[in-house]
Amino acid sequence: MVDILEQKAVSTPLQHRFNPYSFHGGTVLAIAGEDYAVIASDTRLSEGFHIHTRDKPKTYHLTDTTILGSCGFHGDVLTLVKNVQVRLKMYEHEHYKTMSCTSIAQMLSTMLYYKRFFPYYTYNIIAGLDKDGKGAVYSYDPVGSYEREVYRATGSSSSMLQSFLDNQIGQKNLKEKSNEPLSKERCVELIKDIFISAAERDIETGDGVHISIITKDGVENQTFPLRRD
Repeated sequence: MVDILEQKAVSTPLQHRFNPYSFHGGTVLAIAGEDYAVIASDTRLSEGFHIHTRDKPKTYHLTDTTILGSCGFHGDVLTLVKNVQVRLKMYEHEHYKTMSCTSIAQMLSTMLYYKRFFPYYTYNIIAGLDKDGKGAVYSYDPVGSYEREVYRATGSSSSMLQSFLDNQIGQKNLKEKSNEPLSKERCVELIKDIFISAAERDIETGDGVHISIITKDGVENQTFPLRRD
């Protein structure tokens, strides 16, 4: 009887699976104002309950007016950012000028679509200033479909944060709406409150927030601590 069971165990086919992706958490958020854009991310790089590092922002400086926020599988994020930077350098050498924010947004869409059959496992947002000096935010799906928005959250806690942004910035489901534009200072304080709330509910968001404020004068960076447990 034991021999029969051993033969069945040996003859049973084994199925091997290969998963090229891993999810390293994190949240990216961007808001566009009248003459500025703000993009922020947490600094925790984790995988499940394991924290790889507590000091890894997910925003990448592309030009003086454009910043890319990307989270998901960190290996794909690094590869995508490297390829984008190569394209920007090639454009600068060929045309003797820096690519605009709008053109970078279109280029990223094309690059993501080119990889649609084996896509980058990344969640991307571009924030910057358009040719008129107004704030611009572009959000993407994994295969390159994109749109310009006023605000967008992506990453591990995006489902919680987007509804908050809809209420506070989009002024949806409010009895009394304000016509006053969102100031840069109020925007930064709002982002800090949002990430504090995200860190309370999402174990993959925490440790700190890296905030980049893009204006015609350049990029100003701020950091803000979050809970570390």
